Amino acid sequence: MTAHAMNETAISDRLSQLADSAQGDAVSLDWILSQLHERAFGLFLLVLALPCCIPFLYGIPQIVALPLMFVSAQILFGRQAPWLPERLATRCVSVEGLHNLSRRAGPSLRRIEAISRPRQAQLTRAPLDRIVGLALVLFSASILVPLPGTNTVPGFAVVLISMGLLQRDGILVIFGLILGTAWIATLIFAGATLASLIKTWMGF
Repeated sequence: MTAHAMNETAISDRLSQLADSAQGDAVSLDWILSQLHERAFGLFLLVLALPCCIPFLYGIPQIVALPLMFVSAQILFGRQAPWLPERLATRCVSVEGLHNLSRRAGPSLRRIEAISRPRQAQLTRAPLDRIVGLALVLFSASILVPLPGTNTVPGFAVVLISMGLLQRDGILVIFGLILGTAWIATLIFAGATLASLIKTWMGF
């Protein structure tokens, strides 16, 4: 299959193809990145963010959060194709996990594909995509917060933005930005409230 044909394949089908082409028990993030061709930024963000949408899942979100943040920063700085340093590129995910991810995420991705279309596309390309990149860095960083369930909401936000970038749908990007920003604001508010309660309790 040519890179152009892959670029025309539905996102949900492309994820399934990725899982089917994986060999062995596990594949590296570098191998996944090498399979994505022209849609590398959006698809790689999507593949990394999808596991983060699973509530109360520990371990995997923390494994993918740093690569997710690193790739998001490359959008912020205007890089044309994603790249990972060896330390991140060699991180592995199981092939079984890829198949499970494709199977579980497929129906939801198809529903998003059914309602998305190119609109407000200026949000998905330079220079406005730099703002999106900054937001993605912040959302990715929040996935690292070691509290129960903290990966789910920013994971959904990154998935929506990734789908928006892939579909050239600025409305999806906006929804993702709103969701992720609301989550960051909630974390800040909760942290400030907790700090205030601790100061009051300790008599400061």
